[in-house]
Amino acid sequence: MSAESAVPSPARRWLGLVVVALGVALIVVDTTIVNVIVPSVVEDLDVSSTQAQWIQESYAIVLAALLLLAGRFADILGARRVFVIGVAVFGATSVPAGLAPTGELLVVARFLQGAGAAMILPTSLALLNATFTGKERGQAFAVWGSTIGAASALGPLLGGWLAAHASWRWAFGINIPLAALICVGALAFLAPSPRGGGRVDAAGGLFSVLGLGLLAFGLVEGRTYGWLTVVRPMEVFGWSWSGGPSPVLVALVLGSAALAAFVLRQSSLVRRGDGARALMDVRLFSVASFRNGNVATVIIGLGEFGIIAVLPLWLQFTLGYSALDAGLALLPLAVGSFVASGASFGAAHKISPLGQVRLGLVLEAAGLGLLGLVAAPDSPWWPIALALFVYGIGVGFATAQVTNVVLADVPGRDAGQAAGVQSAFRQLGSALGIAVLTTVFFTTLGNGLHDRLTDSGLPDSRADALARTVTDSAGAAIQPLSAHPATAPAADAAYAAMTDAITLGSYLAGGVVLLGLVTTALVSRRPAAPSAGSPAAVETAGSVHKE
Repeated sequence: MSAESAVPSPARRWLGLVVVALGVALIVVDTTIVNVIVPSVVEDLDVSSTQAQWIQESYAIVLAALLLLAGRFADILGARRVFVIGVAVFGATSVPAGLAPTGELLVVARFLQGAGAAMILPTSLALLNATFTGKERGQAFAVWGSTIGAASALGPLLGGWLAAHASWRWAFGINIPLAALICVGALAFLAPSPRGGGRVDAAGGLFSVLGLGLLAFGLVEGRTYGWLTVVRPMEVFGWSWSGGPSPVLVALVLGSAALAAFVLRQSSLVRRGDGARALMDVRLFSVASFRNGNVATVIIGLGEFGIIAVLPLWLQFTLGYSALDAGLALLPLAVGSFVASGASFGAAHKISPLGQVRLGLVLEAAGLGLLGLVAAPDSPWWPIALALFVYGIGVGFATAQVTNVVLADVPGRDAGQAAGVQSAFRQLGSALGIAVLTTVFFTTLGNGLHDRLTDSGLPDSRADALARTVTDSAGAAIQPLSAHPATAPAADAAYAAMTDAITLGSYLAGGVVLLGLVTTALVSRRPAAPSAGSPAAVETAGSVHKE
């Protein structure tokens, strides 16, 4: 089949975009929905706090660990093929997750779901990059980015509704028919992707999986187990790490070493003329928009979604929202993301993708600043909704178009691995942002509550015990304290301290987003002239096969 005859019609391209967006929504919702259903899982399966934590976080860790490997497989086997396999794996592993009779089996199923998600995320980018060009590419990425922002906000809402009106098991059960629908749609509307052939560098794959997985674990679990020394034993299948250096410190050191070995290995393959085997062709970083765009991606990811990890806690335990109400409170973020998607269609011929990134970051910072200004222990709902709406519009512009900017000048044959690299940078930036924001939030909550209690005349030991109780419960202990007259003043102090924490977190996230805005100055407005021997300067050799 000729390249020309393989070009899909406009209607088929846009239906394919809907399929890709649904695939991305599937894996993003699964990231946030579990945070809301965990209390129901704990009650139903009688799982330990350690198992509950792994149910939440194993998915994200495996997703981050396998991104580079999945991107490389997309270049070898074809992006559509890997996308469909990923969706099928995700749907199939949702069956044992939804039927899991024990916490251990649910954790295993979550690990496997993460493997499916790792195949979906980078291939979705590669498919859009290959299917759309020019103004349409910006519009397609706008839909893709808005889907991420909206799905992040809709996850808690859907989880809250299921927890209140159905069963937590349906949080996984709904994935099964959706996955089947997406697989059918992908085969019907997405054009077969080129297959580049070649082999996978096994040593590089091992280094990348270990490096990304260990770094993701360290960033996600730092506050739980301690950054330097053990503050809480880590238990895995009956084995306990209870003393000495923290497993987080060990993971961060080993992960950094593994990624350094990975980079050295990839550089060595390219120098020896064996770049076709490389998981990450280091010559891609000679493309200015790719190199500097990924730097901006990390910083933007650091500031963008950390606040979403702690905002539901403040809504529920300070403002008294139910889990469903807290999900509804995040709905303006989703609406804002969709508004940005629609607006970007009209703005595509007036504002460049880089200009839309900058506009989005300004709006994100404005929304976060407004959230910090209006936060109070008795905040009404509407200023919070306004702040999240503005923030959502910013996410809709920035999240989508930063990916467009990063991949704009990457040769088509390298789209899979480039998308894997960009997705890995995004995931690590997001994990770092969540680590920083949650650490700042809980540190501010604990220290602020302790100081307020001692200032009111409470003995230091009693103040320390109450502060630790509130912090360890992530705020859930505040409501029981407020129910008893003897501890009601401590609950009032906790309401104020948690509000101080969300205020500082909002301002900090806004500041990081503004730093991301500054880093966009490094990104070229026009394609940089590729250096000799870079991927952008080398024509594709050999024949290209279709699926």
